[in-house]
Amino acid sequence: MTMVGTPPPLPVRDRAAARDRGAGAGALSPMLGRLAEERATGVLVREHGTLHLTEGRVVHAESPHAPGLDVLLTAHGTLASAAWQQATAQADGPAEAARLLLEAGLLPSGALELCHLDALYDAGYFALAPSSVPGRFRYGPPPRSGALPSVPVVALERETLRRRLLLHRTWPDPATDTSPLIRADPGTTAPVTARRRAVLDRVDGVRTAAQIARDLGRQAFHTLVDVRRLAAAGLVRPVPTVPAPPPRPAPPTLPLTVTDPDIALLKRLRDALEAL
Repeated sequence: MTMVGTPPPLPVRDRAAARDRGAGAGALSPMLGRLAEERATGVLVREHGTLHLTEGRVVHAESPHAPGLDVLLTAHGTLASAAWQQATAQADGPAEAARLLLEAGLLPSGALELCHLDALYDAGYFALAPSSVPGRFRYGPPPRSGALPSVPVVALERETLRRRLLLHRTWPDPATDTSPLIRADPGTTAPVTARRRAVLDRVDGVRTAAQIARDLGRQAFHTLVDVRRLAAAGLVRPVPTVPAPPPRPAPPTLPLTVTDPDIALLKRLRDALEAL
């Protein structure tokens, strides 16, 4: 008689351990987590943005979806646009331009640090977005950022996850983040805050949330929050996508018919060729 033992229990996912792993570096990008552990210096290029690392810490971030440091500094009078343009002409990148302005006394250090961190977290949110292509890392010298603060990778990832959750809770449809926006009810007079009114006034069927953020000189993520709240209130929606036209049907194939005169002509041609 064969004794059948009790089968081993099925493996169960350790949710507590998963949460612990998610709270550490690499929760959103395993490559970024490894670079942080390695204390690497260089540039991580991802599909939606770029992260600059110095000894495993993020010192600068850029994304086409987020206004840069220049916009945040010049939009509301913190710095004259001409001063920024002059600094960038002498510098290698925004971080070095900011350092030159700081050393020249044209920019308060507190305002620079605040705008720098705002721009870093804003662009970093988009740089860490889900990607369909692998990231690429280039080792290199650190940027000449002077006294600009850096942030740990784990802090950037934790803040990015918090922002994702906030957007989802506000309005779960992400289509408003990237599509051109239109007013859902152009005639509505529903009251909105002055901040959201400025966003709503720029909804024209052409601008996206990122373009509105640049026009207003605001962080892109905060504009996404305003847009999603306007969407939740029924005031804006993404421009409907136009479905692609169905493919044209192939022309009908006519049956080939050969008549007796055609057969006779073919025979005469064959005979003429054989006679040559």
